[in-house]
Amino acid sequence: MTIAVADQLKRVIESQHGGNATFRQSLRVYNAPKQSEWDGIVHVFDLTDHPKSRRAYAWSSTISGGSKPRYFAVLHSNRVAGPLEAVKAAATAIRKSGSKSD
Repeated sequence: MTIAVADQLKRVIESQHGGNATFRQSLRVYNAPKQSEWDGIVHVFDLTDHPKSRRAYAWSSTISGGSKPRYFAVLHSNRVAGPLEAVKAAATAIRKSGSKSD
């Protein structure tokens, strides 16, 4: 991961969720039967000064029919215990919002 990508994802996490994000590692999330239709890299960040979570997952991806990347940042929680669950949570949120993009 380039420093520019890490800095952009750090800014996305901190602006959306607060706290101070520090890059930890990158993990590949790939197609698993009935799990996710997305294949890409999720970047894991440790969080400090956040009231509810000590970890966040962030990545960028284009939305179907679009050409510009959309940035995603999801906090670790009881329901989101890792990168795959973060991608699934974001996909569910997109479906519920009618695939609107910023």
